[in-house]
Amino acid sequence: MNKQVRVRFAPSPTGYLHVGGARTALFNWLFARRHGGRFILRIEDTDFARSSDEMVEGILHGMRWLGLTWDEGPFYQSQRIDRYSEAVERMLGDNSAYRCFCGVEDGRKNYGENTTAEHECAALSTEVSGRRAASGEPFAVRFRVPPGRTSFTDKVMGKIEVDNSILEDFVLLRSDGVPTYHLSVVTDDMDMEITHVIRGADHISNTPKQILLYRAAGRPVPEFAHLPLILGPDKQRLSKRHGATSVMSYADAGYQPEAFFNFLSLLGWSPGDDREIFSRDELTSLFSLEGVGKADAVFGLDKLDWFNSRYLRNMPLDKLRELAVADLKASGVWNNADAAAPDILASMDAALELVRPRARKANDFSGNFRAFFTDDFSYDTAAAAKFLSAPELMELIPALLEKYAASAEFTLQSTESDLRGFAEKNGVKAGLLINALRVALTGQGVAPGLFEVMLFLGRERTLDRMRRLCDYLPRIIQG
Repeated sequence: MNKQVRVRFAPSPTGYLHVGGARTALFNWLFARRHGGRFILRIEDTDFARSSDEMVEGILHGMRWLGLTWDEGPFYQSQRIDRYSEAVERMLGDNSAYRCFCGVEDGRKNYGENTTAEHECAALSTEVSGRRAASGEPFAVRFRVPPGRTSFTDKVMGKIEVDNSILEDFVLLRSDGVPTYHLSVVTDDMDMEITHVIRGADHISNTPKQILLYRAAGRPVPEFAHLPLILGPDKQRLSKRHGATSVMSYADAGYQPEAFFNFLSLLGWSPGDDREIFSRDELTSLFSLEGVGKADAVFGLDKLDWFNSRYLRNMPLDKLRELAVADLKASGVWNNADAAAPDILASMDAALELVRPRARKANDFSGNFRAFFTDDFSYDTAAAAKFLSAPELMELIPALLEKYAASAEFTLQSTESDLRGFAEKNGVKAGLLINALRVALTGQGVAPGLFEVMLFLGRERTLDRMRRLCDYLPRIIQG
């Protein structure tokens, strides 16, 4: 590439940064960084009724969270209205556009429903058209689609060709003076010297019209790359019914930006490598539009959880501790003023190393792993119903408690040996006791190894939690 790569991400602030938009921004960012180019941020805010400063800030916040820093901008289309008017005047002057007076009582509906009237307006002389406009008659401005065919080779989808006869003379400027998408985006891309337009496949139908605008202006046409859509697990287009779609809602749910970045990068793109975990630098060096597939990508929370769990598992302990403390504080679990005291740090770190292999999200620490950081926890309802309902537990758990209290040792080996010997003597499966104690000690049906948990808690805390179970069993067994 001889010319410096210039790409842009151009969201509309009618909503927060969603997954599809974030993936588009990420691919543009990777492409720019891969080729030493410029990543430009443009806010397409000409839908004045629906755009808001809150949504703009939400988009910027989401991009910052993902680390998608921009080199230029943000530029706002609402501040460039005069520039679009200039572009329209140029096209009226060279006869590549014309004023249309048909059905413009509501300029936003003026999209060519009345074909006959549209052709009548196209045939008006410049003098007549100008006179009617000068008299105050409302009008929109349409592009005059030339005869022939428009083709382009998409960097992802391949060659696409359209007969111009199927393209209506599309509106450039509505009668209220607001530019349409086609006018504003092409004017901006020309002014900002965009070399590659990388956007969602839902924009493919817009591309032939926009290429005609470039040609009418005598400007080079950029390369186009249309990214496959993102679908939910049901193969329908990703929407709120599939769960959170706003990027920051995933941040709030405890996902890490590095994991989310890695996960998004592989939605529709493959590095040609069996690996799935890549650093940001590796993704930058490997990214290419040739690796983007045509097939729609599927967004699955299970897969995102897998990515996030791998990042938590490999995270430095001090950073993991920082995440855990923040989550515990936010949930009211952590209230120790001296969080840096050696004994507190040692206990915290021991707990983190124990639960780290099972952590999926940062808020698991105050959720599924709450019992490792406080005695104030409850039993998971499903786990209690499944593992604490056997009547024989009412006699077995108090007897096992006494055995642990009287045992000379309380080690990893002795706690397991004592339990298994007790189970054999009483003619029950060890699993019955292990599952019940797991719920008693952690509140969960799935947790780290029981005997590792007992060793972490120590004899006294283990016995206290077993006594709590003894008090609880009659309620669940006898109703």
